[in-house]
Amino acid sequence: MDIFTKDIKSMEDLLIHGLEDVYYAEQQILKSLPKMINKATNRDLATGLKNHLEETKNQVERLDKVFAKLGKQPSGAKCPAIDGIIEEADETASEIEDKAVLDAALVAAAHAVEHYEICRYGTLIAWAEQLGHEEIVRFLTTNLNEEKAANTKLNTVALRKGVNAKASA
Repeated sequence: MDIFTKDIKSMEDLLIHGLEDVYYAEQQILKSLPKMINKATNRDLATGLKNHLEETKNQVERLDKVFAKLGKQPSGAKCPAIDGIIEEADETASEIEDKAVLDAALVAAAHAVEHYEICRYGTLIAWAEQLGHEEIVRFLTTNLNEEKAANTKLNTVALRKGVNAKASA
């Protein structure tokens, strides 16, 4: 189901589609994070990505609970946006030989993913509140807060832990 299809007839349908979108995205992120971890040479970056891999597993579990609360089976809807972000990151990473520059590129790719997720979770929370689905807002808010924290940690790695400085040297 594409975002603008006849299958979406109500705000409830839109919420479910958004949940399926983010569920798919989290599944794709679970697949791509180990590759990013293996490519990272900066210890702080690799550790941060490993920690976020564990968080992502927990986020998927929370989404499973969200679907259950709504009486739906967890499922993903193909998301061209996250596929494009991950594809671009893979292509860029494959073209970079300098390990320090590669680390900076990995931070940028991870930022793009986090910003996408922050946008999605924020929207889903607003829709769930509007529709009176308070029972799922807590799960979505926890995921959103983890994504925001991951984004902040990426900023720290890039700026204070020296990834960008080392890449530009």
